Amino acid sequence: MPNFVPRLFLQSRTSLPQFRFNYLKRDSMMETNIPRHATKIVATLGPASNTVELIEKMIRAKVSVVRLNFSHGTAQDHIDRAMMVREAARRAGREVAIMADLQGPKIRVGKFAEGKVFLEPGAKFVLDGERTELGDVSAVGLDYKELPQDVKAGDVLLLNDGLIMLTVDKVVGEAVHTTVNLGGELSNNKGINKKGGGLTAPALTAKDMEDIKTAMSFQADYVAVSFPQNATDMEMARQLCNVAAAEFKHKPGMIAKIERAEAIPHLESILKASDGIMVARGDLAVEVGNAAVPALQKRMIKMARAMDKFAITATQMMESMISAPMPTRAEVSDVANAVLDGTDAVMLSAETASGKYPLETVQEMSRICEAAEKAEHVELDGGFTTKSTTRIDQTIAMGALFTAHHLGAKAIVALTDSGSTPLWMSRHRIDVPIYALTPRIATQRKMAIYRNVRPLLVATITDRDSALTQAEKYLKKRGIVKTGDVYAITCGEPMGAPGGTNMLKICRVG
Repeated sequence: MPNFVPRLFLQSRTSLPQFRFNYLKRDSMMETNIPRHATKIVATLGPASNTVELIEKMIRAKVSVVRLNFSHGTAQDHIDRAMMVREAARRAGREVAIMADLQGPKIRVGKFAEGKVFLEPGAKFVLDGERTELGDVSAVGLDYKELPQDVKAGDVLLLNDGLIMLTVDKVVGEAVHTTVNLGGELSNNKGINKKGGGLTAPALTAKDMEDIKTAMSFQADYVAVSFPQNATDMEMARQLCNVAAAEFKHKPGMIAKIERAEAIPHLESILKASDGIMVARGDLAVEVGNAAVPALQKRMIKMARAMDKFAITATQMMESMISAPMPTRAEVSDVANAVLDGTDAVMLSAETASGKYPLETVQEMSRICEAAEKAEHVELDGGFTTKSTTRIDQTIAMGALFTAHHLGAKAIVALTDSGSTPLWMSRHRIDVPIYALTPRIATQRKMAIYRNVRPLLVATITDRDSALTQAEKYLKKRGIVKTGDVYAITCGEPMGAPGGTNMLKICRVG
């Protein structure tokens, strides 16, 4: 651990440290190293990416969101990594968002006496909720004690991401008796899914509730909820986060990880209760089948954009780069197709957390995103002209897109307090970059995940003319515009009021 990180020794998970980060003051609009591509990259931290120096390089390689996986590590580990991310971002000259990804329910088998067994097709195997001794080739205990109540004869159970398939023969007390259909190696604590869904485990566990307190102690920008089944799960998670973050005057964004079959019929209500969704293709594929996932991915991304929410595409995007220095052609196509689907972000998990080539993986993904976007034929979405709104700020956002597109503007600049106007703009495909200028660092970080939005921190300005002048100076200094170029700018009068965007100005650089 680097010397600059102060250790915060936790006495218990319920007595978390009360602190705020002290950020260095920066000159107005001095952010550097802004990604060229519109699609954002989410990178998971772990043993392979556990230094400030490497995290800084990953941010410079265009990572916009850093994921802390609460399925692994202690509260102190996550606090330390969050501080490392903030320091690395300061060194790289660009703020990033921190996502706290909750573990969710542990629907897993127990441990084996020898660490693993090999299950032969046709063999009998028992999942026993009352078993206390270590498992063997005939039976194993359960972390998820409710499994016997959730299954019946004829149900199909998929273990270890679907590599092991069991058919339930009968349930006797707390023991689920099965026949092995698809055999293979089964090791400690591998996950259990029920084909077609139907497990009743709650989305939020006692551990998750404590982890929320940890995440709010360092003001995580987003909290990802694992295995939500409906909007109520997301509403409860939001309430818990808001209570834990109240003393910091912080409100994190909420991300629903769609990985249960039960969530599919409730997608619209889950989206309404969330700020964004993650297309978590691993567990989802096990429950609904691999073949159903590509169409579901497209449907979820399209629905999120239509509802003014963001979408993250995740799981095995660059899986081979855990151990290889280059991705496969299939992985390149997978990432590119997610970009062409309109996803806001593509996510790396084990590739950057425990792989051999974390930095190289980010660099490859960045190149793929940029190439896919260049090949894309971009024009305003077909539904743009039929979309109606009664809000002035949303109408201004739509007007800025329409005008910038048809005038061939070099940039759209949104002066924003809450980040809502850039979010609305980013829901439509346009090849004009959106620069979101905000005086709030929390808003700047939250906007880091929005497709085609380049968030920048500015000094608080109450005078409109001064703000417009500063914005143009910044665009010229960065080479974004030059003499004769046109750009669009939106703001609110009076300035500084959330939801107050009511002005659109088209400027030509003199």
